[in-house]
Amino acid sequence: MSKPYFVSIFAEEEKLLAGIKAVKEKKVKIDEIYTPYPMHEVIEAMGQKSRFTFVAFLYGFSAAVAVLAFLYYTSVISWPINYGGKPTSAFPSFIIITLVLTIASITILSLFTFSIRAKIYPGKKYVLPDLRSTDDKFVMVFDSEKAGTGFDDLNKMLKDCGAEEVYTKEL
Repeated sequence: MSKPYFVSIFAEEEKLLAGIKAVKEKKVKIDEIYTPYPMHEVIEAMGQKSRFTFVAFLYGFSAAVAVLAFLYYTSVISWPINYGGKPTSAFPSFIIITLVLTIASITILSLFTFSIRAKIYPGKKYVLPDLRSTDDKFVMVFDSEKAGTGFDDLNKMLKDCGAEEVYTKEL
């Protein structure tokens, strides 16, 4: 079931930022912003803080503890081998493999976490509000039910900020 959205197209970064500022002042809820390249100002304007770095830290800490526990168990408890009088729990020999497996674990688990959180899976049809957002245009999308204003008010406000187009689209 598709819902109506308000879509606005901007040609320049400065005009998009002016539009975001105007929309925020009027307390209109932005659903999504599409840019041809990453922009930190847009991420901050959306007001969505990510806990991804904290989750990656937890994955890394858990992986390091698990790898060290496994290495200690296998070399000291399960099958201790005496190599010419060397100690079985030689921690420096564990460092390189621990670093490598920790980085691999963080990478793989973060990929799965991002894919699940973003609802990305094989065969999913991607809906893009305007094809020009992948080329050179900046696109701001508003859910018409949650925007907090009507189309005419939003159209006037965004056109005053430099929007090339504002239109309604079913997504």
